[in-house]
Amino acid sequence: MMLLFSIIQENQTYFSVIYKRMQEGGMFFMFPILVTLFLIFFLILKKVLILKKEGAPSYKYIKLINSLGLMILVWGILGQLIGLVDAFDKIEMLGEISTARLAGGLKISALPTMFGSLVFVISRAATTIFIWITKEVDLEK
Repeated sequence: MMLLFSIIQENQTYFSVIYKRMQEGGMFFMFPILVTLFLIFFLILKKVLILKKEGAPSYKYIKLINSLGLMILVWGILGQLIGLVDAFDKIEMLGEISTARLAGGLKISALPTMFGSLVFVISRAATTIFIWITKEVDLEK
């Protein structure tokens, strides 16, 4: 019984940490990144199904996944820059702040960039694999 309780508590903690990080990074920037991640997963699945069904190469989904990944990377960087400008404005207004407070602000401003970079890496890895498979199909013809 204790093992079951600890497993349930771990699962709740895992998702609550993700939700907490999403809130810390700012939902305005983090939520579109999350939605785009799901969209990229959907496009990857659709491309895999098309490859299995037709076997014919199609660059349409590869270009779309690449574009979405790059757009989200830039969106995350924009989120970090806006967060840094906001943090520097607050530092300027307060005068002196502690190092711990500064580090916390920098950590929070880096969250959209980290999440956007993760989505970018996933999209690039998927498109690299798709291009590799497509080149093999082209060589067989």
